[in-house]
Amino acid sequence: MKIYSTRHGQTSYNKHDIILGVTDIELDETGVKQAHELAEKVAEMGNIDLMIVSPMKRAMTTARAVAERCGIEMITDDRLREWDYGEYEGKSRYTEGFADNKVNFGVRMGRCGESLLQLSHRVYTALDEIISKFSDRNVLIVSHGGVCRVIETYFNDMSTEKFANWFMDNCGLIEYTVV
Repeated sequence: MKIYSTRHGQTSYNKHDIILGVTDIELDETGVKQAHELAEKVAEMGNIDLMIVSPMKRAMTTARAVAERCGIEMITDDRLREWDYGEYEGKSRYTEGFADNKVNFGVRMGRCGESLLQLSHRVYTALDEIISKFSDRNVLIVSHGGVCRVIETYFNDMSTEKFANWFMDNCGLIEYTVV
């Protein structure tokens, strides 16, 4: 089994380095283009059987482009929605405290959001279920930057420093082999 992970296409918040978690916005023009480019790449690969997708608009729009181009079934999973960044939501990515809060695993983001432990629990639970239920298929997960970072930790060990600096491009694609 192979699991592929991708982040949704660009949004206006991404373009302007604004923290985007639970705010449910659409892709911008560049993001739509990226989604179609991802669809072409997936079509060329020709080995993805199923997509598991965050229910947020930006992920759904990205996944729909792939589904329409490749005829791949989509299943939504709420556990793949983006990290709740609490009071940091909608602020600059360079807001004081944001980078530090991101790696304090037992501290809720922005005082009222989710901790990294909470995010990891829901993403790891989703991955465990995907691997159990779909072990005979290759799956593309369409989600968000924070979720992609946690998916990376599921398959590869990361130091706190590496975790803090790890980044997934919009519509980037990573392949993981499940043994």
